Order: sequence, then structure tokens, then C-alpha cells
Amino acid sequence: MTVTVFPIWFVDVVGSVLMIFFSFISLAYCLQLKKKDPTNIIINYLLWVCVALAVFAISRSAGHLLKQILILTDHHDWWTQIRPFSGAVNTFTFIVVASVTLFFERTWSIYGTILKDRQALQTAHEGLIYLNQNLEQLVEQRTEALAISEQKYRRIFEVSKDMILVTRTDGRIVNINPAGKQLIGLSAVSDPHISGRFFQEYLSAPEDWTTITQHIENRSFISSEEFDLCLEDGGRRRVLLSGSLAKSPSEEGETIHFLIKDIEQRRLMQKQMAQADKLASIGELSSGIAHEINNPLGIILGYTQLLLRGEDPQSARFNDLKTIEKHVKSCKAIVEDLLNFARTSRSQKKRLDIHPIIDDVIGFVRHHSNVENIQIETHFAFGIPDVLMDEKKIKQVLINLLMNAIHAVTPEGTIRITTGLNGKNNRVMVEISDTGHGIAKENLPRVFDPFFTTKPTGEGTGLGLSVSYGIIKGHGGNITVWSKPDQGATFTILLPVNPPSLSGR
Repeated sequence: MTVTVFPIWFVDVVGSVLMIFFSFISLAYCLQLKKKDPTNIIINYLLWVCVALAVFAISRSAGHLLKQILILTDHHDWWTQIRPFSGAVNTFTFIVVASVTLFFERTWSIYGTILKDRQALQTAHEGLIYLNQNLEQLVEQRTEALAISEQKYRRIFEVSKDMILVTRTDGRIVNINPAGKQLIGLSAVSDPHISGRFFQEYLSAPEDWTTITQHIENRSFISSEEFDLCLEDGGRRRVLLSGSLAKSPSEEGETIHFLIKDIEQRRLMQKQMAQADKLASIGELSSGIAHEINNPLGIILGYTQLLLRGEDPQSARFNDLKTIEKHVKSCKAIVEDLLNFARTSRSQKKRLDIHPIIDDVIGFVRHHSNVENIQIETHFAFGIPDVLMDEKKIKQVLINLLMNAIHAVTPEGTIRITTGLNGKNNRVMVEISDTGHGIAKENLPRVFDPFFTTKPTGEGTGLGLSVSYGIIKGHGGNITVWSKPDQGATFTILLPVNPPSLSGR
């Protein structure tokens, strides 16, 4: 051995010894870790790697030491024979390390899945523990939230001013709110029986339910369609109906939820507007006609009266002329009503107290009508301000309303005249009510129409109320009527205390 190869020999020998030493130290340390955590897959992997490296270190170090010994003893040929076996052992140990590594990659993937499942199980376990500990409190919170939600929607259902109705698809009523019961006129006694009835029983026409179901089947809803409802008292009410199909989560199946709005007042208002337009048109037309008819009637009446002067009152001709005079005067009265209706005469308005005017009218009626068995009562309010009015025209209105009341009441009947002040609208109210036979419901919208009358032929012209309507409107006021059959009628006049500027007609 020369001095130049000593460092190589030293490094080879010492390195081989140290490799064996460190590999066994690592192996021992891994064994200690495995004892502490036997299921840790990383420690198991490192243990297998340390075992393979220890085998590799023994194989390689033993080979290198054997090589140096054989070289020192001049047995090179022996090393040549042993060398392939040493390399094979080294190669085998590397294959083992590679196999362990590949196996670990697959094992690590499975281990990761197991860790995730373990974490999920742990989370679920913690959730179950939390639910188990707080289940009663959570149930109370959910119950309270459900009660609040049910109370909110129940309040909407109860306080709604429109009908809310729930029915089955065949029309059987499931639920109806108080406004709906009030609309169709259900009493407290009949309330328990409403659930067993069908909605189509309250529709005025049988084909209406067919129309509703067709809309529901085709579009699953119906929106803003007008129908007539039949009420419990036999009356009818115009309504605006909307509804939609709803699937119930219970076994009850599908239901239909309806929202029904009462539009009877709106329809009456539309009729009143149409009536006002009609009255205005008739007023313009009647004004021209009245003037054209009034002139020849005046001529006929004048010549008739001239002929009467030269006739013997006991003659038949005198009676015939008297008949002509009577009917001509009747025609002139009708023409005068037409002129008043058209408001062609100029008004003389002054600020007057309404009470003396009413007293004058009552006195006039008592002297010129048979009211001996009819009681006329007055209920005057104190402190009513003066109203700007045409005295003659207001008297004409009051006389017409009183005469209609006298004709409507039976003997021993009562007519009541009441006054008051509506401070909110700043209007004076005059109310004339009677205990007569009343006005039929179908006639109420027409009472102010020109030439409409329910009196027999020859007893009325049908212009009295229409003229009165025009006079009150000319004063900036309003006149309305309320009546039910056999319950009398009430006409209400409202006159503004400070009316707007109107033409003096």
C-alpha cells in the first residue's frame, strides 16, 4: 500500500462503518416512534425505508470492506467473483425502497380518504352531540318562529278587507276569512256550515264556475275577472276575482286560493257618472225642445181662454174648452219642468237659513195635500250656518221630495226631516226619510233619470227627481237616495256652506 491511496482507503472504510452505524440509529429511532404511534402511516413508511437502507448499508459496507481486505491480501480474483453478488444485493435493496415508495403513494391516497372520512365523522359526531345537548332549545326556537309566521299570515287573513277564499279544485270551500263571510252575508250561526258548501253556489250564473276552472286549468291562475255573487239575503254583488292553483304539501291535494274584491260601489259610481253625462245631454236637448213647444202651447191656451169668455158655462162646448185648457196647462207644466231641468232660468241666490224654508214648505204641503193621517217630524240641528241658495228652487226640491214621500207612505205613516252639519266636508245636510213601501233595488240607479216614474200613467211625469237633481248640482251640492223594499226611503241633500263659483243658472 502506498501513501497516495491511503485517504481513499480511509474514506471507503470509515464511510462504510458510519453508513451502517447511522442506518441502524435511524432504524432504532423509527422503532421508537412506531411504538408511540403504531397507526401513523408516515412512520410506518419511514420504518420500511430505514430497514431497506440498513440492508443496503450492510450490503454495500460489507462489500467495500471485503474488497479492501481482498485487495490487501492480493486476492483480486476473489473480489471479481464476489462483486456481482454485492451489486445484486444493492440493486435489490433499491428495488425494495422503490416498491415501498410506490406502495406508500397508493397507501397515502387511501389514508387521505380515510382521514377525510374520519374528519367528516368527527364533525357529524360533534353536530350530533350539539343537537343532542340543544335539541329542546332548537325545537322551542323553531316552534316559536313557526308560530310567529303563522300568526303573521293569519293576521293578514283575518284583517283583510277583501274576501280570501280557499277551495278544493271541485269548488268545495276549505277556508274563508271574516271579510268574505261578511260580503256574502253569513251569520255567526251559519259559519260552521260554510266548509261543507261549494263556491259555485254563490255565483249568479252556473257557467261562471266553468269559466273560472278553464282559466285555472289552462294557466293555473285567473286574474281580475268580474263576476256577480249571490248573497245569503238573495241580493247580488259585483266582484273582481283573482285566483291561483296551489299544491298542498299534505295529503289534501291541490287547492285554489281566491282573492275577491267588492267593486259594487265602483260600479254604482260609474253608473252615476254615466247618468250625469246622460242628464247633461238630455238637459241640452230638452232646453231647445221646451222653447219650441212652449210658444204653440201658449197660443193654444190663449185662444182657448178667449173662446171660454164667450161661452155659456152650462154648455157642452164650454166643458170641452175647459178640458182643452186643463191639458194645455198640464203640457205647459211639463215644459216648465223641462226648462228647470235644463237650468235655463237664472237663479237668484242669497245666503239664507235652511230651517225657515223647510217650515214654509211643510206649511204649504199641509194646506195643499191630504196629510191629515201622516205625521211630519222635524229634527233641526242648532248652529247651522247660512247657505248660498236660490230659495224658490230649493223649495221646489223640498216640495217634490215631500210629495213623493206622501205618496209612498200609507195612512198613519211618518215623514222625518233632519238637518245637520258635516264639519269634515263643510256641508249642510237635509235628510228626508219616510216609512213607506220603499224603492225596488233595480229602480234605485234610475230614480234621477228623466221621465222615469213608477206611478200610473197620468199621475207623474218622471221629471221631478231629475229636476231636483239638476237644481242641487247647480248649487254645488249632491243628492243621494237609500232605500230597501218595505223599509222606506231616505233622500239626503248636501249643500256646501262655501260653494265654488258657479254660473248663475
